[in-house]
Amino acid sequence: MAVLVAIAIQAAGALLWAGQAAARIDELQGRMEAQAPVAERLARLEEQAAATRAALDRIEAKLDRTHG
Repeated sequence: MAVLVAIAIQAAGALLWAGQAAARIDELQGRMEAQAPVAERLARLEEQAAATRAALDRIEAKLDRTHG
């Protein structure tokens, strides 16, 4: 009888742990979904900054050729 009680207690503990883990995973997924638009916008801004830097490099190179 004690073995059955011990198994039942362990099973209940495992179910509680699994439920808490699922809740944490759901929370993290919600955070990731909320941050997805921000990450996408950041990626676009980084690409625009790289393009701007490349244009600036071309302008500087052209000025160096004309004044150098």
